[in-house]
Amino acid sequence: MEADDPNSHLDDLDAFVAENLDRYAETQGVLPERLDEFGERYRSQGHLTRDQLYEMAYESSTRSAYHVEKNPEARCREVTRNARAVDGDFSSIHLITGLAGFKAATASCVVAALDGDRHAVVDTRVWASLERLGYLDGRKESFDAADYVTMIEPIRAIADETGYRPVDVGYALFAHDAHVRDGTLH
Repeated sequence: MEADDPNSHLDDLDAFVAENLDRYAETQGVLPERLDEFGERYRSQGHLTRDQLYEMAYESSTRSAYHVEKNPEARCREVTRNARAVDGDFSSIHLITGLAGFKAATASCVVAALDGDRHAVVDTRVWASLERLGYLDGRKESFDAADYVTMIEPIRAIADETGYRPVDVGYALFAHDAHVRDGTLH
């Protein structure tokens, strides 16, 4: 393989993750520092407020963030408090997607902020990179809680193999797709 081949490091996952993590700052993805800030607030408060959820949704998906304002404040606190207590990836994502403005991709920001050692921010770019790496078949443009589970399993496998946190593997997968994709996202 040539050195300029964007897929040249696929046989070396450590190098793949490291190279694409370095590239992540060049993308339009959620800033890791912001996600860490949300996570600190979430853990210290035990829940997130509607305003905090709006900020997180805005960082993730500017176009649909305004929907978050449709949620009653008490519901936002209840759902995010319960999402911390529930077992299972499917249940956590499904619970958060019960809030207006949160589809699975945006909900993944909430769980990744809470626990980046178990979760990652996912979207169509992450799915596409996992597909290119041979972990998934076919492309996908919208996601539900079951699709989150489908993506987080290979993300955790890559994390286990490389020693990176799942949240960092997710960032690397996002940056890889941003780097190699021809044309627009949708």
